Amino acid sequence: MKIAFVGKGGSGKTTLSSLFIRHLAASRVPVMAVDADINQHLGVALGLDEAEAAALPAMGAHLPLIKNYLRGDNPRIASAETMIKTTPPGEGSRLLHVTGDNPVYDACARPVLLEGETVRLMATGPFTESDLGVACYHSKVGAVELCLNHLVDGREEYVVVDMTAGSDSFASGMFTRFDMTFLVAEPTRKGVAVYRQYKEYARDFGVPLRVVGNKVQNPDDLAFLRAEVGEDLLVAVGHSDWVRAMEKGRTTRFASLEAPNREALTLLHAAADASYEQRDWERYTRQMVHFHLKNAESWANAKTGADLAAQVDPAFVLAEGAAAPQPA
Repeated sequence: MKIAFVGKGGSGKTTLSSLFIRHLAASRVPVMAVDADINQHLGVALGLDEAEAAALPAMGAHLPLIKNYLRGDNPRIASAETMIKTTPPGEGSRLLHVTGDNPVYDACARPVLLEGETVRLMATGPFTESDLGVACYHSKVGAVELCLNHLVDGREEYVVVDMTAGSDSFASGMFTRFDMTFLVAEPTRKGVAVYRQYKEYARDFGVPLRVVGNKVQNPDDLAFLRAEVGEDLLVAVGHSDWVRAMEKGRTTRFASLEAPNREALTLLHAAADASYEQRDWERYTRQMVHFHLKNAESWANAKTGADLAAQVDPAFVLAEGAAAPQPA
């Protein structure tokens, strides 16, 4: 199951995604966590100190390794240099799985112990001095998109991605990579505006979207969200002393999280699990190809000097059991 947390900057999506990851770990299901936000805070929210979080390897820095591994012996891909963020897998490509080991995880993932379970954590990495003024953040997030395009996951396996804020998620096709998108919205006009914009953009692509109200302080806040969001509102979350202590570096056992907030996370888990019934691997692959062809035509053919439409394997559908991972 691939799950995204999106929302306005400052809405609390990183906090809620970290709580959901902790909940899944406590539920004893395999979890991979990915920090794809320009503000890299997920590691700290999962209990790492600042130095440990800063030492996380940047996926963007390992893009050549990622491309070389995923390419495998796919005859449609002439070289790793011609792979772009949207390159779809085909016959001969190497696929990723939530569990197991491979060179990509060796280079990019680090284990985090949560509730007695080991969670894999990967991060796109922050801007570096060489990026300032010359690069956009989506060049780094491209490593995440490429991995998601090659990832085969099942119902009891979770990939949770803390996405970049607001509508920036639509700068690539990555917004279509998820079984469920949780949009974190504060009970404010700005929070609701981000929801409306996201829903409008996502509508034509069948993106499952549910709203998680955050920082809901009173019945009027809840009534406001219900009036503005309607049936898309899944649950509302209020103040948490546990979260406030965690943000100060004083994390206690997750079981001591307030009961209403634990119940909210259970609702998120149930909604994510139910979305599995709507999973359509053929549509998933078709959308992957759609965005690849758009990128190829708009910029990538010129940049690589190749016709990247030729990378599409028309007979290939990514699916559980589509192919076993190949050795490096």
